[in-house]
Amino acid sequence: MEILVLGSGAGGGFPQWNCGCDNCRGLRQGTLNAVARTQSSIAVSANGDDWILFNTSPDILTQIARNPELQPKALRHTPIKSILFVDSQIDHTTGLLMLREGCPHVVYSSDMVYEDLTTGFPIFELLRSWNGGITHRSLALGGGAFEVPEVPGLRLRVWEVDGKAPPYSPHRHDPHPGDNIAVQVEDLSSGQKLFYAPGLNSVDDRISEIMADSHCLLVDGTFWAADEMKVVGLGQKLASDMGHLPQSGKGGMIESLAPFNKQRKVLIHINNTNPILNEDSKQRAELDKHGIEVAYDGMKIQL
Repeated sequence: MEILVLGSGAGGGFPQWNCGCDNCRGLRQGTLNAVARTQSSIAVSANGDDWILFNTSPDILTQIARNPELQPKALRHTPIKSILFVDSQIDHTTGLLMLREGCPHVVYSSDMVYEDLTTGFPIFELLRSWNGGITHRSLALGGGAFEVPEVPGLRLRVWEVDGKAPPYSPHRHDPHPGDNIAVQVEDLSSGQKLFYAPGLNSVDDRISEIMADSHCLLVDGTFWAADEMKVVGLGQKLASDMGHLPQSGKGGMIESLAPFNKQRKVLIHINNTNPILNEDSKQRAELDKHGIEVAYDGMKIQL
């Protein structure tokens, strides 16, 4: 199984276009040891020819241009055979509009994500004029195994996880199972398993068991600290208010990942304010000490 990290940043990417925080300013001025990041998305394949895209960020066209594996091999062609949405966030779904020429797309999502994307942000309705837009396939939550016919050689399982519906969602403050999901992708040939959860507000015993049954953990790395936005002067919301588990502190991601010594541990969906973006920071050194990697655009993971 091959995993392409198309984008590793949180909403707005890094640097964020309207942000003058220390990280964004330092990257623009060349004084920060860091690399730019587009908004988070990955692609997975068992055979190198047929790919399932997890989320479609607003940067999807740039991401395809940077990854030859996803580029056409014929006059009208795409190796992207299906798309799966883990949530209905703007930064994870807007790129579907950029892929309208390839409609109809086969799109997998939970029923709650489908509801959001046909009401609060009716992107599925907007695309109907392009060859019918999408063929939607509903994801059954709870971890039941299923295969994706469009992408042979993979078996998937999905679970609801603690998180938030997007700010635009009609049920933003009324959470439902399926607002956010985690996915386990298994290579049927090798038996290797990827656990992918770019939005994760907590790691309970159920999620820990799934992570223990996986070989690579690609998980939420949005914030370093619970009050990060407040500390940098960009708002009063805590990480938990936005549905993200910070890396530091009691019960944080570092502590949650500590039991998994046999798994490869990688953070994705990194917010532009997070000090781990600075490769010379003490926070980055702390991650290194715990064997936790930080995803970057163009990263390739083989399982």
